[in-house]
Amino acid sequence: MSIDHQAIEAARERIKAKHLRAHRPPSSARGLHHFALISSDVETTVRFYQDLLEFPLTEIIENRDYPGSSHFFFDIGNGNLLAFFDLPGLDLGPYREVLGGLHHIAISVDPSTWGRLRGKLEAAGVPHQVESGASVYFADPDGARLELLADPLGEMYGSRVL
Repeated sequence: MSIDHQAIEAARERIKAKHLRAHRPPSSARGLHHFALISSDVETTVRFYQDLLEFPLTEIIENRDYPGSSHFFFDIGNGNLLAFFDLPGLDLGPYREVLGGLHHIAISVDPSTWGRLRGKLEAAGVPHQVESGASVYFADPDGARLELLADPLGEMYGSRVL
């Protein structure tokens, strides 16, 4: 399949010119309350996110929409949570990237934490890829792609995006 990169760039510039506001109004949102993913095994997920990535488990409750299912939360800083559901009895199959689905979750950590967590990923044998000296990409136990980013919130590789 051939990709017309010039047409894509032209479309991006057209969208930017039409929709990117120099004086942006405040957002109607207060922030990300939680982002929810599906877990195939609660304890494996807790060990990965709390023990390896150092995101404290804050709560585990029964999922109100699916009896027997757990809904559990990890603190990812700045008042934001990463949540999971296990859905026992459902054959969901392996993780896949699909249109409308998850590509990756980027979580900002300070540079010293970034280095420490990268070392923990290496020591645990978690395959990962470092990009631009500030991002490390890897998959969680269920295949969801994560990025730990050493840039501050609102920045991407030294450029302001917020």
